Amino acid sequence: MASHRPLDPENTDILYGSTSSLWDARHPIEWGIKRIAALGLQGIEPYAKQIENHRANPLALKKKFNESGVTLIDVSNGAKGQSTNFIDPEETEKTIADHVAFARDFLQPFGCDLWKCNMGTRPAAGTTEDQLKRLADTLNEIGRQTIEMGIRLAPHPHIWGPVERENEVRGMLDLTDPEYVWFTPDTGHLTLGGMDAVQIMNDYLHRIAEVHLKDTYAKFRGIKETPVREQHAEASVYHNMGGGGVDFPAVMKLLRDRHYKGWVVLDMDGPRKGDDGFDAIGGNLDLAIDDYLAHNVNYMRVILGVKLPPLD
Repeated sequence: MASHRPLDPENTDILYGSTSSLWDARHPIEWGIKRIAALGLQGIEPYAKQIENHRANPLALKKKFNESGVTLIDVSNGAKGQSTNFIDPEETEKTIADHVAFARDFLQPFGCDLWKCNMGTRPAAGTTEDQLKRLADTLNEIGRQTIEMGIRLAPHPHIWGPVERENEVRGMLDLTDPEYVWFTPDTGHLTLGGMDAVQIMNDYLHRIAEVHLKDTYAKFRGIKETPVREQHAEASVYHNMGGGGVDFPAVMKLLRDRHYKGWVVLDMDGPRKGDDGFDAIGGNLDLAIDDYLAHNVNYMRVILGVKLPPLD
């Protein structure tokens, strides 16, 4: 990992980065490295498809990261051919083998010390206790093997996934071994799952490997039912930081006061028609990507006190 200048005067152990979800299908990983460096952020967490062309030669890509001073935080799971089904017993063996192989062949050469992973699609009838137990057992086995490589497995609860609601998040964490399985709380997904993101993070701070900052709309705070995919298809349930769904100053106060050590990562979804501000710039996708990045980096700088450079 590159050596980074502290950006947070209240907790110098926090590192700041971004996922690639904002531009994932639009630009290659090389574009992301340059853009993240220009914004003053310290790391990037790409989706697996962004590094697909580099899987056979990870060290060549590592050289590009080293030259930029940007850290590859990890790579979201879901690489080509990789099973992400954590609850189907017929897929368990393949899911474990695929994840262990990717950690060994790609993440370990980069020196990654964590791995955020999604856990597949939510069953139509919801997740049963047996399915949650099987998911936890699968995470435990993957984590048991990746920790031997120095990589902490950090599942990422996601709406429309098998771990969506509070009982499922707490159940997953309580059923897994803290020696093998950590946690990637995503403020937006926890909120959309009906949770108080700050409370969940406070209760399981000792398990957190990284934090995803994502916002939603204020109307979704405290909801009893998660918005369905069809609702999201009509109008995004996500929002740039400042949308009112997540209390980010409270999130950062918790991380600073409790001396959290690790990555805090922007996870903004790509702009689309109907989003606040997208139509105002003429629906130009490339301009919107830059505008969204600038908005969220400025929010972190001005509102959250992160010492990022002012944008031109």
